[in-house]
Amino acid sequence: MCQLLGMNCATPTDIDFSFRGFSQRAGVTSDHSDGFGIAFFEEKACRLFVDNHSAIESRIADLIREYPIKSRNVIAHIRKATQGKINLENSHPFVRELWGRQWIFAHNGDLLQFHPELTGRFQPVGDTDSELAFCYVLDQLALKFGNDHPSLEDIFAVLQVIAPQIAEHGTFNFFLSNGQALFSYATTKLHWLIREYPFQYAKLIDIDVDIDFSTVTTSADRVAVITTEPLTDNETWQAYQAGEMILFKDGKIELQAMTTVQRLEREKQDPSLVRKTRADVY
Repeated sequence: MCQLLGMNCATPTDIDFSFRGFSQRAGVTSDHSDGFGIAFFEEKACRLFVDNHSAIESRIADLIREYPIKSRNVIAHIRKATQGKINLENSHPFVRELWGRQWIFAHNGDLLQFHPELTGRFQPVGDTDSELAFCYVLDQLALKFGNDHPSLEDIFAVLQVIAPQIAEHGTFNFFLSNGQALFSYATTKLHWLIREYPFQYAKLIDIDVDIDFSTVTTSADRVAVITTEPLTDNETWQAYQAGEMILFKDGKIELQAMTTVQRLEREKQDPSLVRKTRADVY
């Protein structure tokens, strides 16, 4: 299956360090070599780069590794194809417009016997289960809210209902963003951490690269990094529980939903992880 990398920040930040390690998994430390993509939000719109070549071979990926594009919301994806041809239209992330904003979506997993009915407003360009799921999610949001511009909390509540329904068809780990925040959901494997003042040293797992973040940051910076597998070996990454949804905004957790049993167990293990939640999911 594929791998995901997301970043949500309090101030515009580049993803060079994380992407340098993440992209090694596209043929060096792993075999996710069937295309890659990355999206950088700037207010309502984003810079989207996709390629059907691996993130190791792609000259576009070379640009991303060397050019420090700063953004508050970034979504990256390296593909190991399970459904759909290895071509450009099947490369994640995918983009659509809703309520005057571009929305970005990337998925890790495999959905079987997933044939939702679409209204026609959003249609897949490629032939992946991932893009079909994205169109279905946006369809459901548009049907729910019409031409209104719902709050992030309202969107989060609807996603809490939609995501488990889609997950009944298989593995459904995804990122979704409209440039205001980053929605994330896991059925199998995602990890997150938050870097904030006082920043510390970090060392990548997949390549011999390290950085002392205290030398390149200020006290105003705060960065949430979310990825399929941890990127560093000297930081504490938190694993998502199955069925857990987290909304990151301004580099921190804004909303979090998991089952009551999962939440109580996590708080028992580490009381500092008690965070604002919208509602428990049963």
